[in-house]
Amino acid sequence: MNKKNQNIFQRRLNYEYPVIERGKGIYLYSKDNKKYIDAVGGAVVANLGHGIDEIAKAIYKAAKNITYLHGSQFTADYIGEYAKEICKIAPKGLNKVFFVSGGSEAVESALKLAMQYHYDSGNKKKYKIVYRKPGYHGSTILTLSLSSKPTSRKPFEPLVFDFPFIPAPFCYRCQFNEKYPGCKLKCADALEKAIKRENPNTISSFIAEPVIGASAGAVVPPNDYFKKIRKICDKHNIILVIDEVMTGMGRTGKWFASEHFNLKPDILVVSKGISGGFLPLAAVFCTDKIFNAIKNGSGNFYHGFTYENNSTTIAAGRAVLKYIKENKLIENSERMGQYLMEKLKNLIDIDIVGDVRGIGLMTAVEFVSDKKTKKPFSRDKQVAEKILKNAMDMGLNLYFSVGFIDGKEGDAVMVTPPLNVTKKEIDEIVAIFKKAILKVRQIIKN
Repeated sequence: MNKKNQNIFQRRLNYEYPVIERGKGIYLYSKDNKKYIDAVGGAVVANLGHGIDEIAKAIYKAAKNITYLHGSQFTADYIGEYAKEICKIAPKGLNKVFFVSGGSEAVESALKLAMQYHYDSGNKKKYKIVYRKPGYHGSTILTLSLSSKPTSRKPFEPLVFDFPFIPAPFCYRCQFNEKYPGCKLKCADALEKAIKRENPNTISSFIAEPVIGASAGAVVPPNDYFKKIRKICDKHNIILVIDEVMTGMGRTGKWFASEHFNLKPDILVVSKGISGGFLPLAAVFCTDKIFNAIKNGSGNFYHGFTYENNSTTIAAGRAVLKYIKENKLIENSERMGQYLMEKLKNLIDIDIVGDVRGIGLMTAVEFVSDKKTKKPFSRDKQVAEKILKNAMDMGLNLYFSVGFIDGKEGDAVMVTPPLNVTKKEIDEIVAIFKKAILKVRQIIKN
């Protein structure tokens, strides 16, 4: 381990971290002069790449003028201006926004907001949350209770809540062994059954990602899935919470992935790309109905964080929003997303490539030991991890998704470059990715 880093408690304790000195565009440069293509923006965070002077200057200006404002004591004009600007691009009806520091905080806030809405509306028994498997919503105890990855949950199982769950709409690996549209969306009907089984009077909210992220690798639902989900939630007075921590702010070729499905959530959360990775920021949007119920009920949202509605991080978010608009990056995400998918689909001829999926610049490749039966590799082979290591050795940073089949097997690799990526850069990314796949294929087939 590098002596300068030996006191850092890193997340991966048996991994030698490259020491990065600077970044520009999609590239990162290490201390030993190696160049890496950051084809996933870290964890789908650096949506604009690295080294953008105008955003750094906007952050500096805010930090120079105001150090910190507590969200229960003060505000600043540009916080209100940013709230107005970002609500304009949010799905229709989401007119109020609460800013926090990250995705887990945002999801936790959203779920507590839904519960307080019911509480202030006189429905004090509504507290349960229905979630989906596979799925991931964060690392706090509450959000971990709604995440399906066993390795993340197991050490903390005594603390985890036992909430009801339903199968996610994962057509390539349908848990009902059906095919769309003949399935008649049994995965959506499962929500109705779960609600009735638990008692509708006890269900506060249903949470879902519009496109499944790291827990299964860019899984896009059928177009009419959320239409059915929305009706079920309305029927039983259940708050529909949509988790766009990963998909929001242009990642899928629209401002929010909800737009692809004409979806109107009651609450929506976004993080990661909202600040381009410059500073920790997340947002929780809600409807006037929810806001007014609490305003006219308790009069306060009984929840908060030190850095809620924080002036400096909001300056970063506002600068990122302006940069995306001025450079037409939503349009570029859609165009380059189509190009990326075309290039990735050329990998389908490789015998260990089972599925290529995604939307916009949120894509993934799933690997299988048998293409015809979709049989996964045994987890001990660590196919996705080996592909990532080989890609990293060749200067390409990718992101893996594993264990999405019954919480055990399943290997996928995500490719999610910045919204301002070019065709030439995509060609470079896919070429290295292919080399890494073929190298690992040769090892596991011999």
